[in-house]
Order: sequence, then C-alpha cells, then structure tokens
Amino acid sequence: MIRLKRVYAEPAPGDGMRILVERLWPRGLSKDKAAIDWWHKAIAPSAELRKWYAHDVDKWPEFGRRYRAELDRNPDAVAELTQRMGKKKVTFVFAAHDEAHNSAVVLKDYLERQRKS
Repeated sequence: MIRLKRVYAEPAPGDGMRILVERLWPRGLSKDKAAIDWWHKAIAPSAELRKWYAHDVDKWPEFGRRYRAELDRNPDAVAELTQRMGKKKVTFVFAAHDEAHNSAVVLKDYLERQRKS
C-alpha cells in the first residue's frame, strides 16, 4: 500500500518507509525534520515538465499523461523504486500544496496500475 503525504506534515510511525519523490529538496526544511528514508530524484517529473505544468490545474490531465509517458521511458528508475518498496508500507512524500494535483498522485496511480496488470 502506498500512502501520500506532504513533506511539511509531521512524520508518523505509520508512514513506514518515507520516500521523497521530488527532483528538488523542499524549501526551508532540514533533513532531520523531513525524516526521509530515501530521496528518489530520478523518479520525479523532468524539470521541463514541472515548469510547463507550474501547478496549473487546467493542465492536470495533460500533465498526468506526459508524466506517465516519462515514467514509461524511465524503466530503470521505476524498477529501482519498486524493488526498494518491496512489500513494505510506503509513503510518497511531496512538497506541493495541492494534495490532489501533484506528481506523487500520478506516480502512485501509475505503480498501482502496474501491479494490477
């Protein structure tokens, strides 16, 4: 099971393995306070895609399509993430303010669909 949580929210024992799925380190947050077990920069959207999206919710469907296409072209990063996750309880940690429209949401959906097929 994959959970999602903002990196600025208080870490909890129930988070399991906390994986930061952002290309950039979150502003104003120390590594101790973030309590990240692994930072997987390579799984995050490209800088170009991130800048294009700019958290514009009108672009959300297209952002999801483009990010899934990037993930399809990056099987090594996906495989590394899947291997590290194993059967553990995992929380993808992200920095975006919008908890419903961010790359962690797309990544979680992508991996869950892969597991089903």
